[in-house]
Amino acid sequence: MAVRHPVRSSDRPLPALWLMTDARMGTGLWPALARLPRGSGIVLRHHDLPALARADLKARIARVARRRGLVLVDEATPRDAPVRIGRAHSVREGIAARRAGAALVFVSPVYPTRTHPGAPSLGPLRAAMIARAVGLPAIALGGMTRARFRRLRAMGFLGWAAIDALTPKRR
Repeated sequence: MAVRHPVRSSDRPLPALWLMTDARMGTGLWPALARLPRGSGIVLRHHDLPALARADLKARIARVARRRGLVLVDEATPRDAPVRIGRAHSVREGIAARRAGAALVFVSPVYPTRTHPGAPSLGPLRAAMIARAVGLPAIALGGMTRARFRRLRAMGFLGWAAIDALTPKRR
């Protein structure tokens, strides 16, 4: 299925690969950022950090993002982002994101994920149905890998997002 909307936000193409930050990444965050291809996106999460520590982390990530040509979106202030993102666990949530001005929507969780152990996942077919119904460029999130995205691309997804699949394994 072809995306019915342009895959651009203002004057820049929308990122197809997204790194979701998470406290469990630890120092693996920095090599993960270094490996992202130019034009990729980063969603700053780190919800549990105290405000000052989170602001410091955001500033450090922003410096890397500017230097490497990456797009940074702070989940705490998504309306201020260079790309407005939305979330969809259902068609209703996706349509609400579109109405709120999102340029793209993260459909999740496509597969079981360590971030939310035991939570039900959508599965590829249901996730694709949600993406199609929302009518925005869709990013697959939840248990994603490059191999899994190859299948989902044919189902109409613009890209994919991950934590574990993009974070170097600790030895």
